[in-house]
Amino acid sequence: MSIHPTAIVEDGAQVHPSVSVGPYSIVESGAEIGEGCVIESCARIYGHTRMGSHNRVCHGATLGSEPQDLGYTPDRARPLTIGDHNHFKEGVNISHGIKHDQGTVIGSHNYWMAYSHAGHDCTVGDHNIFANTATLAGHCVVADRAFLSGQVAVHQFCRIGAYALVAGVSGVPQDVPPYVMADGHRARIVGLNTIGLRRNGFSQEQRNTIKSVYRILFRTGLRLADALLKIEETFPESAEAAEIVQFVQSSQRGIISFS
Repeated sequence: MSIHPTAIVEDGAQVHPSVSVGPYSIVESGAEIGEGCVIESCARIYGHTRMGSHNRVCHGATLGSEPQDLGYTPDRARPLTIGDHNHFKEGVNISHGIKHDQGTVIGSHNYWMAYSHAGHDCTVGDHNIFANTATLAGHCVVADRAFLSGQVAVHQFCRIGAYALVAGVSGVPQDVPPYVMADGHRARIVGLNTIGLRRNGFSQEQRNTIKSVYRILFRTGLRLADALLKIEETFPESAEAAEIVQFVQSSQRGIISFS
């Protein structure tokens, strides 16, 4: 274990022998830090944090901090659970949970750029990118391989679907469905995330199917229930169509509109 002389690792913290802790960083009692993690300078890992292996925590990041909730009391604290191979850049802040037993959950291979934030009780999947100051309010859900650009603000309880891209300085008041690109002061769908889909190996046929699904959903004038039924009937073998239908059907806040 490599711990800088100015760092503080409190008694009761469970830190793997391979972990590196840099100058002036603090690992609180109760925190669990897995194999191969690197904690750089002036970072703070709060006691409710459970971190997997090979994560990198850069200067000034704070993980598992007290939620920004006026009704918070310490007896309501729930954990922050982090997977493997995440990269938290400078000033990233992620709150521990308060409302659900699982607390805040961050998957693996996510890249959090400087000053991005996730509020309490968020659930984030794998291979997502959060650009500078991208912000998730409490209870947000992000699937896999989404891209939130700089200064994106996601309203509490909203969901971001898999492979979605939200353009910079967008406010997200409702769910963003899978595979789309969203933009605007109040984000609206402006097309498919075509570049992201290509990079992730989606074939032309799959991309055409996704485009057709959203055309049925937004351009046919059908009632939502009828449009979803038509999608299921038209593309019964498509996993992408099924994911979109399931996402829309399970939405609590509704989905953003199409420009």
